[in-house]
Amino acid sequence: MALKYLIRKEFLQIKRNAFLPRLIVMFPIIIMCVMPWVMNMEVKNIRVDVVDNDRSTISQRLVHNIETSRYFIFNGQKPSYRAALSEVERGQADVVLVVPPHYGRDMACGRNPQMLIAANAVNGTKGSMGSAYLSQIVTAQAMPSTTAMRNGASTLLLYNKNQNYKLFMIPALLAIVMMLMTGFLPTLNIVGEKEAGTIEQINVTPVSKWAFILAKLIPYWIIALFIISMCLLLAWLIYGLTPAGSVGYIYLLAMLLALFFSSFGLIVSNYSDTMQQAMFVMWFFVVCIMLLSGLFTPTRSMPDWAYLTTYVNPMHYFIDAVRTVFIRGGGLQDIGRQVTALLVIGTVMTVWSVASYKKNN
Repeated sequence: MALKYLIRKEFLQIKRNAFLPRLIVMFPIIIMCVMPWVMNMEVKNIRVDVVDNDRSTISQRLVHNIETSRYFIFNGQKPSYRAALSEVERGQADVVLVVPPHYGRDMACGRNPQMLIAANAVNGTKGSMGSAYLSQIVTAQAMPSTTAMRNGASTLLLYNKNQNYKLFMIPALLAIVMMLMTGFLPTLNIVGEKEAGTIEQINVTPVSKWAFILAKLIPYWIIALFIISMCLLLAWLIYGLTPAGSVGYIYLLAMLLALFFSSFGLIVSNYSDTMQQAMFVMWFFVVCIMLLSGLFTPTRSMPDWAYLTTYVNPMHYFIDAVRTVFIRGGGLQDIGRQVTALLVIGTVMTVWSVASYKKNN
């Protein structure tokens, strides 16, 4: 009975707060409506300069192919490599392509003329991808279509056949929303009661530590259900994207992730004395968990020592599993390892949150 009244108290506190109800509703809406459009890893709008030392029909056809590419912003043709490089140094160009003299004649004679591609690698991703795009255009120009068809390899896309980046990022956005909402709100809860002095009134009651911590966790699990439902609804209404697998598995994964972050937030608040201290500690761990989870980059690209952290990173298991369900339509047998890991990590954190709460009778 005490647990029921404590949960009611938590919901009343959330309801009476002028900011939290609006945050719980508006934050998922803003994330789902804005972030899928901007969190795009595809490199576009690469500014390219061309130095055409040949001025033949074939070289001009190559320049036209670059100009019509959707990946490039064509800055025009420059009189020399030095002039083009000066634009790179001023930040007005990203890549320079130098067409050698007699390019058209060498192509007609079946030779392979050497092309110079110089990229500004201050932004390593943009420089490498710009060079790769230009190399593909140059190679396509040099290889006749019949030879390309005979020697080329066909690609079969098994999942996400349209290569829709929003389909890839929306499961990751679910993780971000769950992390921020079910992690930071419980963190500030107990610390807020410490600063207000109401925690002392709870400490002198016969309420057990388990009942008190569960009363802090359960409301945020319910909020997690509301958030995940809103995110899935917005993904369907705005982008027309629905999970390829069972929605029930997504809810299961979301609740396990909420179990971890809400418990972790309470642990941080139990060891913190002020909101400022709790916020800084929570933000430190959240950033590390997010960047090491494989949310933006493949975890296999990490150094070995960094990859080892994924074994204890619940965000990594959630993102891996929810993308398997959302994009590939995987079943329980496909995500069984991730579900088990999330359950174990969440249970450990829940026990820790109860043990770390100091109740003075």
